[in-house]
Amino acid sequence: MKRIIIFFLIIVPVFSFNTLFAQNPIILDQFTADPAARGFGNSVYLYPSHDILAKEGQGRAGWFCMEDYHVFSSDNLTDWTDHGVIISQNKVKWADSTTFSLWAPDCIFKNGRYYFVFPALAKDTSNGRGFSIGVYVSEKPAGPFSPWSGPIKNVHGIDPDLFIDKDGQTYLYWALGKIYVAKFKENMTELASEPKVVVGLPDKGLKEGPFLFERNGIYYFTYPHVQNKVERLEYAIADNPMGPFEFKGVIMDESPTGCWTNQQSVINFKNQWYLFYHQNDLSPNFDKNRSVRIDSLFFNADGTIPKVIPTLRGVGLTAASKQIQIDRYSLISNKGVSIAFIDSLNTFSGWKTIFTAKNAWIQYNSVDFRKGLYKTINIRTLSNNGGVLILRLDNLNGPVVARANIPKGTAWNESCVTLSKISRGIHNIILQQEQEGNVEVDWVRFNK
Repeated sequence: MKRIIIFFLIIVPVFSFNTLFAQNPIILDQFTADPAARGFGNSVYLYPSHDILAKEGQGRAGWFCMEDYHVFSSDNLTDWTDHGVIISQNKVKWADSTTFSLWAPDCIFKNGRYYFVFPALAKDTSNGRGFSIGVYVSEKPAGPFSPWSGPIKNVHGIDPDLFIDKDGQTYLYWALGKIYVAKFKENMTELASEPKVVVGLPDKGLKEGPFLFERNGIYYFTYPHVQNKVERLEYAIADNPMGPFEFKGVIMDESPTGCWTNQQSVINFKNQWYLFYHQNDLSPNFDKNRSVRIDSLFFNADGTIPKVIPTLRGVGLTAASKQIQIDRYSLISNKGVSIAFIDSLNTFSGWKTIFTAKNAWIQYNSVDFRKGLYKTINIRTLSNNGGVLILRLDNLNGPVVARANIPKGTAWNESCVTLSKISRGIHNIILQQEQEGNVEVDWVRFNK
């Protein structure tokens, strides 16, 4: 299995806790989208929307279908704990639970509480038709959350984003054709100013998913924008949270797989900036089921942002003792190696690497060997013809530290191979096919 889940049996009402290990996408056992990432304490908490497949009596076929929210956390951006469902649509009294419309949320910490904002289609249209936005509150970032306010008066739209400025003033942003901003009262239930349109963004094309952050006195306003057919991520800057903003450029180009939407958040965690976004990795033929990714984000000397190039490897170190999914590669040879789903009918099973030519190789960067001396490596493979794989360290010309004879067979096989001495530290690993043949690899794992 491409997902590694450790189950902890804890007697806690409502919540279950699963630890997931993954690269990009970072969650492999469910669809996740519209990531709102927040740094609370020494951990990052992720508040995404939760895509599911619509079916008869459950949402609208061929469209977005979302009935609840999960929250995830990590202290290293590699291992993610699923804290379970925090809100279900049938528990939100003002929402129409037949619409499956719990779209992109956000969460911030203020005055000792965590405020979770989310959109839904309301049953009562006295506050206006369409989407409204509600507020739930908790004493802890992973919940439990309980109703605080909603729907918020004079706010109609989707994709709420909260920002607290250095003077303590809270701002609420949301989208409805255009993107709006208003000051939020200290009670976190009412607007403190009239909504105004965020100005300075491109005039044409759909814009949604606002997310504002501040760096070195510059307010960065990020958002998805349909310039052509699908969304790309753009940004504008201002010297205050309400603008006017100046358009500066593109953070991430349109999805190469044609995923119609993208949505983002940006955080600084342990002195590195990161972009959270989504693509349709686990659902390549239906872009309404999406998956959250992370890649590093950088700034030029003048404060502008160079484009973030999506990767499969993602971010963070991978412990050598974990099952390493080499199909989430950093580099790959030009020919003789490809990536495919292990089970195309169950994409949550993940991917495999297929070697088909002599000397074909794949490289996975930043594996952590600092916590001991590793003596063997386990490799899970499948090969009708058998073959030989060699393992190198650091780069393609690096030392060979293992040679694995892959047995013939029609079922997956796990082999254990002796390693040459690997020095403590952080290394790249390169798996290379030594001879002609066809070998499929699920994962590798190093043992002390």
